Amino acid sequence: MSLLELKGLETFYGASQALFGVTLDVREGEVVALMGRNGMGKTTTINSILGLVRPRSGAISFAGKTISGLRPHRIARLGLGLVPEGRRCFPNLTVMENLVATARGNEWTFEKVTALFPRLGERRDQYANTLSGGEQQMLAIGRALMTNPSLLILDEATEGLAPVIRQDIWSAIRTLKAAGQSILVVDKTLSELLPVADRCFVLEKGATVFEGAPLALTPELQDRYLGV
Repeated sequence: MSLLELKGLETFYGASQALFGVTLDVREGEVVALMGRNGMGKTTTINSILGLVRPRSGAISFAGKTISGLRPHRIARLGLGLVPEGRRCFPNLTVMENLVATARGNEWTFEKVTALFPRLGERRDQYANTLSGGEQQMLAIGRALMTNPSLLILDEATEGLAPVIRQDIWSAIRTLKAAGQSILVVDKTLSELLPVADRCFVLEKGATVFEGAPLALTPELQDRYLGV
């Protein structure tokens, strides 16, 4: 059974159509990659899921419930945790305060997050705006986990980070996958993304043009849909 399911999603910004019948689903315990060149509709798809923009037609369901048209805070409370592009930590709160501010439920705790990202434990009393970009990204992921999400959504979680930090984040994603966390991830680093993904969806010009296992995404298809 799908945890998240999108059927025929059409989303507009004013008179301009951004999504043209997007179809996508994420099953329990699965890592799904949402892929495509810049400007092809990935972030609009995520924003549509989270209610940040309202699709004009199509259906979105989460855990068997229709969520199309719900306000963003109601959707988040159903168990969707977002790590947005650009991190957006609370700059004038400490690491610990950032994490505690979003805490909901008992599964994820400060201790568990800092076990996943030891750097955050070392910097627990530092303000978020004093952290490096990579440390802020770890904090953004930890903050989303503290909401105890059924589905974690990562939008460009490794973009612009140093290679050693990217490796730390991919290691954390593999750990989360092994623990059964459902994840929808947008990322351009195919060498890291494809090995961790169970299935891939590729968007082109706001439409789903590929769905399948990573091995089915041949070099020819990668060049057609993902090449620069």
